[in-house]
Amino acid sequence: MREPQRGMYVGGAWLPAEGGRTFSVDNPATGERLADVPFASAADVARAATIARDAAVPWGRTDLEERIGRLLELARRLREHTDALALTDTLELGSPIAAMRADVLSASARVEHVCGLARELKGESMRHSEALLHYTLRQPFGVVACLLGFNHPLKFAVVKAAPALLMGNAVILKPAEQTPSSALELAALAGELFPPGVFNVLTGDGPETGAALVRHPAIPRITVIGGVETGRAVMHAAADGVKTVTLELGGKNPIIICPDADLDAAVDGIVAGMNFTRSQGQSCGSTSRLFLHEAVRDRVLPRLVDRVRALRLRPPTDPQSEMGCLVSPEHLARVLRYIEVAQRDGARLLCGGRRPEDPELARGCYLEPAILDQVTPGMTVAREEIFGPVLSVLSWSDETTMVREVNDVIYGLAASVWTRDLATAHRLAARVEAGYVWINGVARHYSGLPFGGWKQSGLGRAEHMDELIGHTRTKAVTLCL
Repeated sequence: MREPQRGMYVGGAWLPAEGGRTFSVDNPATGERLADVPFASAADVARAATIARDAAVPWGRTDLEERIGRLLELARRLREHTDALALTDTLELGSPIAAMRADVLSASARVEHVCGLARELKGESMRHSEALLHYTLRQPFGVVACLLGFNHPLKFAVVKAAPALLMGNAVILKPAEQTPSSALELAALAGELFPPGVFNVLTGDGPETGAALVRHPAIPRITVIGGVETGRAVMHAAADGVKTVTLELGGKNPIIICPDADLDAAVDGIVAGMNFTRSQGQSCGSTSRLFLHEAVRDRVLPRLVDRVRALRLRPPTDPQSEMGCLVSPEHLARVLRYIEVAQRDGARLLCGGRRPEDPELARGCYLEPAILDQVTPGMTVAREEIFGPVLSVLSWSDETTMVREVNDVIYGLAASVWTRDLATAHRLAARVEAGYVWINGVARHYSGLPFGGWKQSGLGRAEHMDELIGHTRTKAVTLCL
Protein backbone atom coordinates (compact mmCIF):
# COMPACT_ATOMS: atom_id res chain seq x y z
CA MET A 1 0.00 0.00 0.00
CA ARG A 2 1.28 3.50 -0.80
CA GLU A 3 1.65 6.17 1.84
CA PRO A 4 -1.73 7.64 2.91
CA GLN A 5 -2.72 10.81 1.10
CA ARG A 6 -2.12 14.03 2.99
CA GLY A 7 -5.74 15.06 2.64
CA MET A 8 -7.81 17.16 0.31
CA TYR A 9 -6.36 20.39 -1.01
CA VAL A 10 -8.55 23.34 0.02
CA GLY A 11 -7.55 26.94 0.55
CA GLY A 12 -3.87 26.16 0.03
CA ALA A 13 -3.86 23.55 2.83
CA TRP A 14 -4.18 19.79 3.16
CA LEU A 15 -7.34 18.99 5.10
CA PRO A 16 -9.07 15.78 6.22
CA ALA A 17 -12.69 15.14 5.41
CA GLU A 18 -15.31 15.84 8.03
CA GLY A 19 -15.12 13.19 10.73
CA GLY A 20 -12.02 11.68 9.12
CA ARG A 21 -14.03 9.76 6.52
CA THR A 22 -11.99 7.96 3.87
CA PHE A 23 -12.44 5.47 1.06
CA SER A 24 -9.97 3.00 -0.37
CA VAL A 25 -8.45 3.09 -3.85
CA ASP A 26 -7.34 -0.21 -5.35
CA ASN A 27 -5.04 -1.29 -8.16
CA PRO A 28 -7.31 -2.97 -10.76
CA ALA A 29 -4.39 -4.94 -12.19
CA THR A 30 -3.55 -6.69 -8.90
CA GLY A 31 -6.35 -6.03 -6.43
CA GLU A 32 -3.80 -4.36 -4.14
CA ARG A 33 -5.01 -1.55 -1.92
CA LEU A 34 -3.17 1.59 -2.94
CA ALA A 35 -4.38 4.39 -0.68
CA ASP A 36 -7.01 5.69 1.70
CA VAL A 37 -8.42 8.96 0.38
CA PRO A 38 -10.63 11.53 2.14
CA PHE A 39 -14.37 11.29 1.44
CA ALA A 40 -15.77 14.82 1.19
CA SER A 41 -19.23 15.41 2.64
CA ALA A 42 -21.67 18.23 1.97
CA ALA A 43 -20.06 20.14 4.84
CA ASP A 44 -16.63 19.77 3.21
CA VAL A 45 -18.10 21.03 -0.05
CA ALA A 46 -19.63 24.05 1.69
CA ARG A 47 -16.29 24.91 3.30
CA ALA A 48 -14.45 24.63 -0.01
CA ALA A 49 -17.09 26.61 -1.90
CA THR A 50 -16.91 29.50 0.56
CA ILE A 51 -13.12 29.59 0.46
CA ALA A 52 -13.09 29.43 -3.34
CA ARG A 53 -15.73 32.15 -3.67
CA ASP A 54 -13.69 34.54 -1.52
CA ALA A 55 -10.45 33.73 -3.38
CA ALA A 56 -12.07 34.16 -6.80
CA VAL A 57 -12.63 37.91 -6.40
CA PRO A 58 -8.98 39.02 -6.25
CA TRP A 59 -7.92 36.28 -8.66
CA GLY A 60 -10.38 37.54 -11.26
CA ARG A 61 -8.78 40.99 -11.02
CA THR A 62 -5.27 39.65 -11.56
CA ASP A 63 -3.59 40.72 -14.78
CA LEU A 64 -4.11 38.23 -17.59
CA GLU A 65 -0.36 38.02 -18.25
CA GLU A 66 0.23 36.96 -14.68
CA ARG A 67 -2.39 34.22 -14.97
CA ILE A 68 -0.86 33.07 -18.25
CA GLY A 69 2.58 32.94 -16.66
CA ARG A 70 1.39 30.77 -13.81
CA LEU A 71 -0.33 28.35 -16.18
CA LEU A 72 2.74 28.12 -18.40
CA GLU A 73 4.79 27.22 -15.35
CA LEU A 74 2.23 24.50 -14.61
CA ALA A 75 2.77 23.14 -18.13
CA ARG A 76 6.53 23.06 -17.54
CA ARG A 77 6.13 21.22 -14.24
CA LEU A 78 3.87 18.65 -15.82
CA ARG A 79 6.52 17.76 -18.37
CA GLU A 80 9.17 17.67 -15.66
CA HIS A 81 7.15 15.16 -13.60
CA THR A 82 5.71 13.13 -16.47
CA ASP A 83 6.88 9.71 -15.27
CA ALA A 84 5.62 10.08 -11.69
CA LEU A 85 2.21 11.40 -12.73
CA ALA A 86 1.83 8.72 -15.38
CA LEU A 87 2.65 5.95 -12.91
CA THR A 88 -0.02 7.18 -10.50
CA ASP A 89 -2.68 6.99 -13.21
CA THR A 90 -1.44 3.63 -14.45
CA LEU A 91 -1.66 2.09 -10.98
CA GLU A 92 -5.19 3.35 -10.31
CA LEU A 93 -6.69 3.13 -13.81
CA GLY A 94 -4.96 0.11 -15.35
CA SER A 95 -4.09 1.74 -18.70
CA PRO A 96 -0.59 1.15 -20.13
CA ILE A 97 2.16 3.37 -18.79
CA ALA A 98 3.03 4.59 -22.30
CA ALA A 99 -0.52 5.87 -22.78
CA MET A 100 -0.49 7.66 -19.44
CA ARG A 101 2.81 9.35 -20.26
CA ALA A 102 1.21 10.57 -23.48
CA ASP A 103 -1.70 11.91 -21.41
CA VAL A 104 0.59 14.04 -19.26
CA LEU A 105 2.38 15.49 -22.28
CA SER A 106 -0.93 16.11 -24.03
CA ALA A 107 -2.24 17.93 -20.96
CA SER A 108 0.86 20.13 -20.89
CA ALA A 109 0.40 21.00 -24.57
CA ARG A 110 -3.28 21.81 -24.02
CA VAL A 111 -2.36 24.26 -21.26
CA GLU A 112 0.06 26.03 -23.57
CA HIS A 113 -2.57 26.14 -26.31
CA VAL A 114 -5.25 27.81 -24.16
CA CYS A 115 -2.67 30.27 -22.82
CA GLY A 116 -2.08 31.39 -26.39
CA LEU A 117 -5.80 31.67 -27.07
CA ALA A 118 -6.47 33.73 -23.94
CA ARG A 119 -4.94 36.90 -25.39
CA GLU A 120 -7.41 36.75 -28.29
CA LEU A 121 -10.51 36.92 -26.10
CA LYS A 122 -11.99 40.39 -26.60
CA GLY A 123 -15.16 42.33 -25.98
CA GLU A 124 -17.13 44.54 -28.36
CA SER A 125 -17.88 48.23 -28.63
CA MET A 126 -20.48 50.20 -30.58
CA ARG A 127 -21.82 53.75 -30.96
CA HIS A 128 -25.53 54.26 -31.41
CA SER A 129 -25.16 58.03 -31.22
CA GLU A 130 -22.57 60.63 -30.31
CA ALA A 131 -24.03 60.73 -26.81
CA LEU A 132 -23.76 56.98 -26.14
CA LEU A 133 -20.90 54.48 -26.02
CA HIS A 134 -21.71 50.81 -25.59
CA TYR A 135 -19.23 48.04 -24.85
CA THR A 136 -19.15 44.53 -23.44
CA LEU A 137 -16.99 42.93 -20.78
CA ARG A 138 -16.20 39.27 -20.29
CA GLN A 139 -15.92 38.53 -16.60
CA PRO A 140 -15.40 35.30 -14.66
CA PHE A 141 -18.21 33.35 -13.04
CA GLY A 142 -16.38 33.12 -9.72
CA VAL A 143 -16.20 29.42 -8.84
CA VAL A 144 -16.15 26.54 -11.32
CA ALA A 145 -16.66 22.95 -10.17
CA CYS A 146 -15.14 20.30 -12.44
CA LEU A 147 -16.51 16.76 -12.10
CA LEU A 148 -14.15 14.38 -13.88
CA GLY A 149 -14.30 10.94 -15.49
CA PHE A 150 -11.96 8.10 -14.55
CA ASN A 151 -10.45 7.23 -17.94
CA HIS A 152 -7.87 10.04 -18.27
CA PRO A 153 -7.47 11.21 -14.66
CA LEU A 154 -4.53 13.63 -14.74
CA LYS A 155 -5.29 14.91 -18.23
CA PHE A 156 -8.92 15.67 -17.42
CA ALA A 157 -7.93 17.47 -14.20
CA VAL A 158 -5.51 19.72 -16.06
CA VAL A 159 -7.51 20.49 -19.19
CA LYS A 160 -10.68 21.31 -17.27
CA ALA A 161 -8.95 23.46 -14.64
CA ALA A 162 -6.74 25.46 -17.01
CA PRO A 163 -9.39 27.37 -19.03
CA ALA A 164 -11.36 28.21 -15.90
CA LEU A 165 -8.26 29.50 -14.09
CA LEU A 166 -7.10 31.51 -17.09
CA MET A 167 -10.41 33.32 -17.25
CA GLY A 168 -10.11 34.36 -13.60
CA ASN A 169 -12.22 31.72 -11.88
CA ALA A 170 -11.41 29.69 -8.80
CA VAL A 171 -11.65 25.93 -9.36
CA ILE A 172 -12.80 22.96 -7.33
CA LEU A 173 -11.83 19.64 -8.93
CA LYS A 174 -13.69 16.45 -8.03
CA PRO A 175 -11.81 13.50 -9.59
CA ALA A 176 -13.49 10.14 -10.13
CA GLU A 177 -13.54 7.98 -7.03
CA GLN A 178 -11.67 5.18 -8.84
CA THR A 179 -8.74 7.45 -9.83
CA PRO A 180 -8.38 10.37 -7.39
CA SER A 181 -4.68 10.46 -6.62
CA SER A 182 -3.23 12.23 -9.65
CA ALA A 183 -5.48 15.26 -8.99
CA LEU A 184 -4.06 15.40 -5.46
CA GLU A 185 -0.54 15.04 -6.85
CA LEU A 186 -1.37 17.87 -9.23
CA ALA A 187 -2.28 20.01 -6.22
CA ALA A 188 1.00 19.11 -4.54
CA LEU A 189 2.88 19.95 -7.70
CA ALA A 190 1.16 23.16 -8.69
CA GLY A 191 -1.15 24.34 -5.91
CA GLU A 192 1.24 27.04 -4.65
CA LEU A 193 1.32 28.58 -8.13
CA PHE A 194 -2.09 30.05 -7.31
CA PRO A 195 -3.28 32.11 -4.34
CA PRO A 196 -4.86 30.03 -1.55
CA GLY A 197 -8.39 29.00 -2.43
CA VAL A 198 -8.04 29.47 -6.20
CA PHE A 199 -7.15 25.82 -6.92
CA ASN A 200 -8.85 23.15 -4.82
CA VAL A 201 -9.31 19.37 -4.96
CA LEU A 202 -12.09 17.48 -3.18
CA THR A 203 -12.23 13.68 -3.30
CA GLY A 204 -15.35 11.59 -2.91
CA ASP A 205 -18.09 9.97 -4.93
CA GLY A 206 -20.67 11.31 -7.36
CA PRO A 207 -23.95 10.84 -5.47
CA GLU A 208 -22.73 12.63 -2.34
CA THR A 209 -19.69 14.80 -3.05
CA GLY A 210 -20.46 15.58 -6.68
CA ALA A 211 -24.12 16.26 -6.01
CA ALA A 212 -23.25 18.67 -3.19
CA LEU A 213 -20.95 20.61 -5.50
CA VAL A 214 -23.67 20.89 -8.14
CA ARG A 215 -26.25 22.10 -5.61
CA HIS A 216 -24.13 24.60 -3.71
CA PRO A 217 -25.30 28.19 -4.35
CA ALA A 218 -21.74 29.62 -4.31
CA ILE A 219 -20.83 27.56 -7.41
CA PRO A 220 -22.52 28.99 -10.52
CA ARG A 221 -20.55 27.06 -13.16
CA ILE A 222 -20.29 23.28 -13.56
CA THR A 223 -18.27 21.22 -16.04
CA VAL A 224 -18.71 17.46 -16.27
CA ILE A 225 -16.95 14.59 -17.98
CA GLY A 226 -18.93 11.40 -17.52
CA GLY A 227 -21.72 9.18 -18.73
CA VAL A 228 -25.12 10.29 -20.00
CA GLU A 229 -26.81 9.29 -16.75
CA THR A 230 -24.41 11.50 -14.80
CA GLY A 231 -25.05 14.38 -17.17
CA ARG A 232 -28.80 14.10 -16.76
CA ALA A 233 -28.50 14.05 -12.96
CA VAL A 234 -26.24 17.12 -12.99
CA MET A 235 -28.57 19.08 -15.27
CA HIS A 236 -31.55 18.20 -13.10
CA ALA A 237 -29.80 19.31 -9.90
CA ALA A 238 -28.27 22.42 -11.49
CA ALA A 239 -31.67 23.57 -12.73
CA ASP A 240 -32.68 24.61 -9.21
CA GLY A 241 -29.88 27.16 -9.21
CA VAL A 242 -30.18 27.98 -12.93
CA LYS A 243 -26.47 27.22 -13.31
CA THR A 244 -24.34 27.16 -16.43
CA VAL A 245 -23.40 23.57 -17.26
CA THR A 246 -21.00 22.05 -19.80
CA LEU A 247 -21.23 18.30 -20.39
CA GLU A 248 -18.79 15.95 -22.13
CA LEU A 249 -20.74 12.72 -22.10
CA GLY A 250 -20.80 9.31 -23.73
CA GLY A 251 -20.78 8.08 -27.28
CA LYS A 252 -21.83 5.11 -29.39
CA ASN A 253 -19.72 6.25 -32.28
CA PRO A 254 -19.94 4.77 -35.79
CA ILE A 255 -17.03 3.94 -38.07
CA ILE A 256 -18.33 3.56 -41.64
CA ILE A 257 -16.33 1.51 -44.14
CA CYS A 258 -17.37 2.18 -47.73
CA PRO A 259 -16.70 -0.37 -50.50
CA ASP A 260 -14.00 1.80 -52.12
CA ALA A 261 -12.01 2.36 -48.91
CA ASP A 262 -8.32 1.54 -48.55
CA LEU A 263 -8.91 -1.64 -46.58
CA ASP A 264 -5.45 -1.95 -45.06
CA ALA A 265 -5.68 1.58 -43.71
CA ALA A 266 -9.28 1.00 -42.65
CA VAL A 267 -8.37 -2.05 -40.54
CA ASP A 268 -5.69 0.02 -38.83
CA GLY A 269 -8.29 2.71 -38.25
CA ILE A 270 -10.86 0.32 -36.82
CA VAL A 271 -8.38 -0.92 -34.21
CA ALA A 272 -7.05 2.56 -33.41
CA GLY A 273 -10.53 4.06 -33.23
CA MET A 274 -11.63 1.62 -30.55
CA ASN A 275 -8.87 2.93 -28.25
CA PHE A 276 -8.00 -0.65 -27.35
CA THR A 277 -4.38 0.29 -26.74
CA ARG A 278 -4.92 3.64 -25.03
CA SER A 279 -7.72 2.94 -22.61
CA GLN A 280 -9.05 -0.62 -23.18
CA GLY A 281 -12.03 0.87 -24.98
CA GLN A 282 -12.90 2.97 -21.93
CA SER A 283 -13.31 6.11 -24.02
CA CYS A 284 -16.31 8.21 -24.98
CA GLY A 285 -14.70 8.67 -28.40
CA SER A 286 -14.28 4.96 -29.20
CA THR A 287 -15.77 4.04 -32.58
CA SER A 288 -17.53 0.99 -31.19
CA ARG A 289 -20.09 0.45 -34.00
CA LEU A 290 -18.44 -0.77 -37.20
CA PHE A 291 -20.71 -0.28 -40.22
CA LEU A 292 -19.02 -2.56 -42.73
CA HIS A 293 -20.17 -2.65 -46.35
CA GLU A 294 -21.19 -6.13 -47.46
CA ALA A 295 -18.93 -5.96 -50.54
CA VAL A 296 -15.77 -5.81 -48.40
CA ARG A 297 -16.91 -7.67 -45.32
CA ASP A 298 -15.15 -10.95 -46.12
CA ARG A 299 -11.88 -9.14 -46.81
CA VAL A 300 -11.96 -6.97 -43.69
CA LEU A 301 -13.13 -9.25 -40.89
CA PRO A 302 -10.36 -11.88 -41.05
CA ARG A 303 -7.67 -9.16 -41.05
CA LEU A 304 -9.41 -7.35 -38.23
CA VAL A 305 -9.68 -10.47 -36.05
CA ASP A 306 -6.00 -11.23 -36.58
CA ARG A 307 -5.01 -7.71 -35.60
CA VAL A 308 -7.10 -7.69 -32.45
CA ARG A 309 -5.93 -11.12 -31.34
CA ALA A 310 -2.33 -9.97 -31.70
CA LEU A 311 -2.68 -7.10 -29.23
CA ARG A 312 -0.39 -7.62 -26.22
CA LEU A 313 -2.49 -7.82 -23.06
CA ARG A 314 0.06 -7.25 -20.29
CA PRO A 315 0.36 -5.59 -16.86
CA PRO A 316 -0.04 -1.87 -17.43
CA THR A 317 3.33 -1.03 -15.87
CA ASP A 318 5.08 -3.25 -18.45
CA PRO A 319 6.60 -0.94 -21.12
CA GLN A 320 5.65 -3.56 -23.76
CA SER A 321 1.99 -3.60 -22.77
CA GLU A 322 -0.46 -2.60 -25.50
CA MET A 323 -3.55 -3.21 -23.37
CA GLY A 324 -3.95 -3.06 -19.63
CA CYS A 325 -7.04 -3.83 -17.59
CA LEU A 326 -10.42 -2.29 -16.89
CA VAL A 327 -10.77 0.16 -14.04
CA SER A 328 -12.55 -2.02 -11.46
CA PRO A 329 -14.15 -5.43 -10.85
CA GLU A 330 -17.56 -3.78 -11.02
CA HIS A 331 -16.86 -2.30 -14.42
CA LEU A 332 -15.42 -5.58 -15.70
CA ALA A 333 -18.59 -7.39 -14.64
CA ARG A 334 -20.69 -4.75 -16.43
CA VAL A 335 -18.80 -5.19 -19.70
CA LEU A 336 -19.02 -8.99 -19.49
CA ARG A 337 -22.80 -8.73 -19.03
CA TYR A 338 -23.08 -6.74 -22.25
CA ILE A 339 -21.16 -9.43 -24.14
CA GLU A 340 -23.40 -12.13 -22.67
CA VAL A 341 -26.58 -10.23 -23.57
CA ALA A 342 -25.31 -9.64 -27.11
CA GLN A 343 -24.74 -13.34 -27.69
CA ARG A 344 -28.13 -14.15 -26.25
CA ASP A 345 -29.64 -11.64 -28.69
CA GLY A 346 -27.98 -13.40 -31.63
CA ALA A 347 -24.60 -11.71 -32.04
CA ARG A 348 -21.61 -13.94 -32.82
CA LEU A 349 -18.41 -13.55 -30.81
CA LEU A 350 -15.52 -13.65 -33.30
CA CYS A 351 -12.74 -13.24 -30.74
CA GLY A 352 -12.00 -12.16 -27.19
CA GLY A 353 -14.64 -11.25 -24.66
CA ARG A 354 -13.09 -13.54 -22.04
CA ARG A 355 -10.78 -13.29 -19.08
CA PRO A 356 -7.22 -14.18 -20.17
CA GLU A 357 -5.81 -17.55 -19.16
CA ASP A 358 -2.36 -16.17 -18.31
CA PRO A 359 -1.90 -16.76 -14.54
CA GLU A 360 0.00 -13.47 -14.23
CA LEU A 361 -3.20 -11.65 -15.16
CA ALA A 362 -5.62 -13.75 -13.12
CA ARG A 363 -5.95 -11.33 -10.20
CA GLY A 364 -6.64 -8.28 -12.31
CA CYS A 365 -9.58 -6.84 -14.23
CA TYR A 366 -8.28 -7.96 -17.62
CA LEU A 367 -10.50 -8.70 -20.59
CA GLU A 368 -9.50 -9.86 -24.05
CA PRO A 369 -10.75 -7.34 -26.67
CA ALA A 370 -13.98 -8.57 -28.23
CA ILE A 371 -15.43 -8.39 -31.73
CA LEU A 372 -19.15 -9.14 -32.04
CA ASP A 373 -20.43 -9.92 -35.53
CA GLN A 374 -23.99 -10.14 -36.87
CA VAL A 375 -25.09 -7.29 -34.65
CA THR A 376 -28.34 -5.61 -35.65
CA PRO A 377 -29.35 -2.00 -34.88
CA GLY A 378 -32.00 -2.96 -32.35
CA MET A 379 -29.68 -4.96 -30.09
CA THR A 380 -28.73 -3.53 -26.72
CA VAL A 381 -25.05 -3.83 -27.60
CA ALA A 382 -25.63 -1.57 -30.63
CA ARG A 383 -27.55 1.08 -28.72
CA GLU A 384 -25.91 1.52 -25.31
CA GLU A 385 -22.42 2.70 -24.46
CA ILE A 386 -20.43 -0.24 -23.08
CA PHE A 387 -17.25 1.71 -22.28
CA GLY A 388 -15.02 -1.28 -22.76
CA PRO A 389 -13.09 -3.24 -25.41
CA VAL A 390 -16.14 -4.43 -27.34
CA LEU A 391 -16.57 -3.72 -31.07
CA SER A 392 -19.94 -4.41 -32.71
CA VAL A 393 -20.03 -5.20 -36.46
CA LEU A 394 -23.11 -4.20 -38.46
CA SER A 395 -23.40 -4.86 -42.21
CA TRP A 396 -24.79 -2.40 -44.74
CA SER A 397 -25.42 -2.07 -48.47
CA ASP A 398 -27.85 0.84 -48.87
CA GLU A 399 -26.49 4.24 -47.83
CA THR A 400 -29.81 5.79 -46.83
CA THR A 401 -30.68 2.86 -44.59
CA MET A 402 -27.19 2.83 -43.10
CA VAL A 403 -27.27 6.54 -42.25
CA ARG A 404 -30.65 6.15 -40.58
CA GLU A 405 -29.27 3.30 -38.46
CA VAL A 406 -26.12 5.27 -37.65
CA ASN A 407 -28.21 8.18 -36.36
CA ASP A 408 -30.85 6.12 -34.56
CA VAL A 409 -29.21 6.31 -31.12
CA ILE A 410 -29.33 8.91 -28.34
CA TYR A 411 -25.63 9.68 -28.80
CA GLY A 412 -23.92 12.02 -31.25
CA LEU A 413 -20.34 12.52 -30.16
CA ALA A 414 -18.08 11.40 -33.03
CA ALA A 415 -18.01 9.42 -36.27
CA SER A 416 -15.45 8.11 -38.76
CA VAL A 417 -15.92 7.65 -42.52
CA TRP A 418 -13.58 5.64 -44.76
CA THR A 419 -13.78 6.19 -48.51
CA ARG A 420 -11.59 7.27 -51.45
CA ASP A 421 -14.43 9.27 -53.01
CA LEU A 422 -14.46 12.94 -52.05
CA ALA A 423 -18.18 13.42 -52.74
CA THR A 424 -19.08 10.41 -50.59
CA ALA A 425 -16.82 11.67 -47.81
CA HIS A 426 -18.42 15.11 -47.65
CA ARG A 427 -21.94 13.76 -48.05
CA LEU A 428 -21.63 11.29 -45.18
CA ALA A 429 -19.82 13.79 -42.96
CA ALA A 430 -22.79 16.11 -43.38
CA ARG A 431 -25.43 13.42 -42.85
CA VAL A 432 -24.15 11.71 -39.70
CA GLU A 433 -25.39 13.26 -36.47
CA ALA A 434 -22.17 13.84 -34.57
CA GLY A 435 -20.19 16.78 -33.29
CA TYR A 436 -16.82 15.56 -34.58
CA VAL A 437 -16.21 13.59 -37.80
CA TRP A 438 -12.99 12.06 -39.10
CA ILE A 439 -12.62 11.14 -42.79
CA ASN A 440 -10.07 8.36 -43.29
CA GLY A 441 -8.93 8.91 -39.72
CA VAL A 442 -9.92 8.24 -36.12
CA ALA A 443 -9.43 9.22 -32.50
CA ARG A 444 -6.96 12.09 -32.81
CA HIS A 445 -7.89 15.56 -31.56
CA TYR A 446 -6.41 18.72 -33.06
CA SER A 447 -5.88 21.88 -31.03
CA GLY A 448 -8.21 24.63 -32.15
CA LEU A 449 -10.95 22.33 -33.47
CA PRO A 450 -14.03 22.33 -31.22
CA PHE A 451 -14.68 18.96 -29.60
CA GLY A 452 -18.12 18.10 -28.23
CA GLY A 453 -21.27 16.15 -28.84
CA TRP A 454 -24.69 16.45 -30.36
CA LYS A 455 -27.87 15.03 -28.82
CA GLN A 456 -27.27 13.39 -25.43
CA SER A 457 -23.50 13.27 -25.91
CA GLY A 458 -23.11 16.67 -24.34
CA LEU A 459 -23.38 20.43 -24.25
CA GLY A 460 -20.63 22.92 -25.08
CA ARG A 461 -17.29 22.63 -26.82
CA ALA A 462 -13.74 22.03 -25.61
CA GLU A 463 -10.24 22.48 -27.09
CA HIS A 464 -11.35 25.71 -28.76
CA MET A 465 -11.92 29.41 -28.09
CA ASP A 466 -15.50 28.48 -27.18
CA GLU A 467 -14.18 26.78 -24.04
CA LEU A 468 -12.55 29.99 -22.81
CA ILE A 469 -15.62 32.04 -23.67
CA GLY A 470 -17.73 29.49 -21.81
CA HIS A 471 -15.89 30.30 -18.57
CA THR A 472 -16.90 33.95 -18.73
CA ARG A 473 -20.11 35.92 -18.39
CA THR A 474 -20.96 38.77 -20.74
CA LYS A 475 -21.75 42.18 -19.29
CA ALA A 476 -23.08 45.02 -21.46
CA VAL A 477 -22.17 48.59 -20.41
CA THR A 478 -23.70 51.83 -21.69
CA LEU A 479 -21.85 55.08 -21.08
CA CYS A 480 -23.86 58.29 -21.48
CA LEU A 481 -21.45 60.94 -22.74
